[in-house]
Amino acid sequence: MINHLQDTVTLHNGIKMPGLGLGVFKVEEGETLVQAVKTAIAHGYRSIDTAAIYQNERSVGQGIKEALSESGLRRDDLFVTSKVWNADLGYDATLAAYQGSLDKLGLDYLDLYLIHWPVKGKYKEAWRALETIYQEGRVKAIGVSNFQIHHLEDVMQDARIKPMVNQVEFHPHLTQKELLAFSKEQGIQLEAWSPLMQGELLDNDVLKTIASQCGKSVAQVILRWDIQHGVVTIPKSTQASRIVENASLFDFELSQEQMEQIDGLNLNQRVGPDPDNFDF
Repeated sequence: MINHLQDTVTLHNGIKMPGLGLGVFKVEEGETLVQAVKTAIAHGYRSIDTAAIYQNERSVGQGIKEALSESGLRRDDLFVTSKVWNADLGYDATLAAYQGSLDKLGLDYLDLYLIHWPVKGKYKEAWRALETIYQEGRVKAIGVSNFQIHHLEDVMQDARIKPMVNQVEFHPHLTQKELLAFSKEQGIQLEAWSPLMQGELLDNDVLKTIASQCGKSVAQVILRWDIQHGVVTIPKSTQASRIVENASLFDFELSQEQMEQIDGLNLNQRVGPDPDNFDF
């Protein structure tokens, strides 16, 4: 379990990944995003998560470039993630998509590259491309996103390299207990997107009571719950105050009873698509 903002988890290939990062889902290109990235890095974040489909890699890259210039940090102090979109899940198309993301971000390599969704009949070829990129030393780690247990088993059946990360929707209404256990058993790091359920959980009475007990916000309680489950988390915000608040998680701990209360909120409810039944 991480104990401060720059603490890391170690992936099965030995690469260290920050346990908390900034997500930029649906944040448009532009100065607001550039400033959000700079604010996060200035306040100690070292992980930034984007994706080709977000169409904001250029602004993320600009924010990183300016933050490095102003802070004296080096590129290898940061952990940058992007993802290949569904339309590019062929072998050659995935290779080209990776280079396209690098070009937009203005980077020479990514720390983590993910297959965004398990499109049936396509993700194995994409995984073969990710293995090639990894074996060529052009990316530090590779993984998947939104994969269920049977998708992971299918990939691993033919893979030369096991996925290092699986980024999935994970929050108190979707605790993914079986997937979390499987991931730990297989040494695949689970990472939470939409950890706050796009804000829908902020008025939950159980969470509000626990937050009051801890003297923290509901968002901080949920993110702390992620951390105590060993799940990497990437809350999204463009507001400086919220970016700082989301990282203030290391001066309190949820009790076992509080953890169980939050676990008990599970409804198997998604805000995003079902990985077994989606149409993009």
